[in-house]
Amino acid sequence: MKKGSEDDPKGLIHESYRMEGITKAECRSIFLDWALSLPMERDTGRTIRALLETYRPANPSHPMTEVLSEGLTSMAAPRRRGGWRSRPRN
Repeated sequence: MKKGSEDDPKGLIHESYRMEGITKAECRSIFLDWALSLPMERDTGRTIRALLETYRPANPSHPMTEVLSEGLTSMAAPRRRGGWRSRPRN
């Protein structure tokens, strides 16, 4: 996958794999920026899978590989978000 591809419009994921010593926290920040830059009509799950197919074979222990895998897993099991409005009233 090249920088600025359909799956990585800004090349953020591509660049993260090139950074020496990048941390998981930095990868999470990059992942969030990447996710926000995707067009609304893109299937995020399919896009993450495509990125993993591209980068995981050569970078199985890279923090971005872990973050992408977590992103795919968390999409498969959405959690209900609730605040004070979701609590029963007395």
